Amino acid sequence: QVQLVESGGGLVQAGGSLRLSCAASGSIFGINAMAWFRQAPGKQRELVAAITNGGSTNYADSVKGRFTISRDNTKNTVYLQMNSLKPEDTAIYYCKVWSTLNNYWGQGTQVTVSS
Repeated sequence: QVQLVESGGGLVQAGGSLRLSCAASGSIFGINAMAWFRQAPGKQRELVAAITNGGSTNYADSVKGRFTISRDNTKNTVYLQMNSLKPEDTAIYYCKVWSTLNNYWGQGTQVTVSS
C-alpha cells in the first residue's frame, strides 16, 4: 500500500510564505517525476510545479520566480517552497508521484492566502 502524506498548508497573509511537504511511503518502486498540482473552487486542477529524477524542474507561469520545487530522494519526499503568496494562490494543493508501476496522488492540503 502506497501513501502520500502532505503537510505544511495553512492560512497566511498576502506576501507571506509556506512550505509544503509530501512524503511517499509503502511499497513504491522506481519513483520518476514528482509534482504539485492545485485546485481552486470552481476551477480545474492545474500543474503548479514538477521535478524529474534528474532534478529538472518545470513551473506554471503564474508561480515562476515565487515557488521552488525540490526533492529528497533518500526520503521519497517532495517540497514546495511558496514565497510572495497572493490571494489567487488559494487552493487545495495535491502532490503526485509517477513511479515505474503506477501514479499516486496525495489527499490534498489547503492553502489560504488572505488579502
